[in-house]
Formats: sequence, C-alpha cells, structure tokens
Amino acid sequence: MDSYAAPAQAMVETMRAAAAGEPARAIAFQGAPGANSHRAVNEWAPEALPLPCYSFAGAIEAVKDGRASCAMIPIDNSQAGRVADIHFLLPESGLFIVGEHFMPIHHDLMAVSGTGPFKAAYSHPHALSQSRAFLRDRDMVPLGHSDTAGAAAHVAELNDPTVAAIAPSLAADLYGLQIVERNVEDSADNTTRFVVLAREPLGPASLAGQEAMTTFVFEVKNIPAALYKALGGFATNGVNMTKLESYQKGASFSASMFYADIIGAPSGSGGNPAVDRALEELAFHCKQVQMFGSYPLARKRG
Repeated sequence: MDSYAAPAQAMVETMRAAAAGEPARAIAFQGAPGANSHRAVNEWAPEALPLPCYSFAGAIEAVKDGRASCAMIPIDNSQAGRVADIHFLLPESGLFIVGEHFMPIHHDLMAVSGTGPFKAAYSHPHALSQSRAFLRDRDMVPLGHSDTAGAAAHVAELNDPTVAAIAPSLAADLYGLQIVERNVEDSADNTTRFVVLAREPLGPASLAGQEAMTTFVFEVKNIPAALYKALGGFATNGVNMTKLESYQKGASFSASMFYADIIGAPSGSGGNPAVDRALEELAFHCKQVQMFGSYPLARKRG
C-alpha cells in the first residue's frame, strides 16, 4: 500500500498517469519524485517516463505486469555497501539485468526554514549512514524513512522548523524546502551502482562490440572446499570476477547463496567461450546457478 506524504502524492499520480499512457517508455523506480533513483532514470534514459513505486517489490511488479518496460534499482553503494533486500528480490523476480549505471551521490540538508537549529533529520537509512559524521557533529538525531525524497516530502508536510531532511537537491525544488547545507555526505566520492531490470535478457546483437558484465547467483554443494573448487574455473579460464557476496537463504543458516559479477558474456550471448567453460565448472560444483543476464559494462573495473 502506498503511503507517500501529501506533497508527493499529487506528483506521483501525475507521473503514473503519464506512464500508463506509454508503458513502453516507462521506467519504474522505488521512492518519491526527486529520489536518487528518479535522478538515475533521468540520467540513464532522459526520454523515459519515470514511474514512482513505493517499494522495490512494487517497482519489480510494475515491470512484470507491463506497466513499465524496465526498473532502475540501486544495488550497492561505495560507502554503505549492498542495498538491503535486493539480493533476495532479484532471484524471485524473474527479471533480467539489461544495463548498469553509476551515479555520484550528493545529498543536501533541507528544511522548511533555513535558520535552525535542527533536532533531527529524516532520510533513507543508507543516506543517513553516508552522512553519519555530519549528523554526529551537529547533534542531530537520524530518523529513517523509506527514501530520501520521501523524507523531504514528509518534512514539508510536517512544517516543523526544527526537523530537516537529507535528500538530493531536486527534492528541495519539488517540495518547496530551503537548502540549509549542501553536500553533507561524509565522502566526496560517494557513488551508487544501479542495475536496470527487464522482462527479457539482452540478445547477442545488443552486446556486439561491447565489453560485457554477467551477473548470477549460485549455491555450492555442502562439501569441503566446494566454493574453492567452484571458483577455480574462473581463474584457470582467465575470467575476472569483480564481485562476490554471500547471503543466507532462509532461516536455517545451512545454505549460503553467493551473488557474483564477472567480466565477459557466455558465447550464446555473443561472448567468450572461456566464460562458458568457467560457468560449466561452476555448475558442476553447485546445487543451483541462476543467471541474471549479460549487459554492457558501464564502468571499467580495476
């Protein structure tokens, strides 16, 4: 169920109506208008119609039921690490990654009045963690919200001069807030990686002549050295694995899943036979392997 603050709700309804008229141009994102994911949609596809959804699951559902052609989803941040729930939602979504986008993250402190002092600041937990030192130095209590722009809309609705929000500058423009201080993130190189999810994977023609990234999850067999053996094929075949993260599947703590990114694509996607050999060796040592697709590499790794 949606629970946008009133200042955001009218914009949400207008954007949803536009997307409903041309779903092929719509790109779903989680958050209120003005969120970082909204900015990422505008950067990645300026001609698209951004479709705001209250949750990540809602953005994924919008793609699955045809209300949007794809979804722009943050997957990890250079400071805060991976975005919660994404590793669980991806395998269940039935969608494929067709692109990635890296976006520098800059947040501003904003409020209905620029005078202060401010007792607290609302924002998404990731934005709060990215501004931890800033808040601590000013004795401001961090208060979690579903997204950054939603926090700005909430502060506008509260109309309390002692409460602020940490959000992109676009949110201040949309909700009539004053920017009190710019670039309050603790690290100047703060960056979020987004992935673009669609109903169908990219075909070989879409990757022709481009360096590709391939993403998948896997579960190794519960035997000694299974992970070591499963990953050995990437080393012996010269395939660069740029990311490997583990997470627990279910509540038993007996089955670990691994999320991985490699550079290159299987030959069936117009890629490298070495990737085929590495994935074949991986599958031999695994209970399951689920591919999320191959897509153009947006930024050189290493």
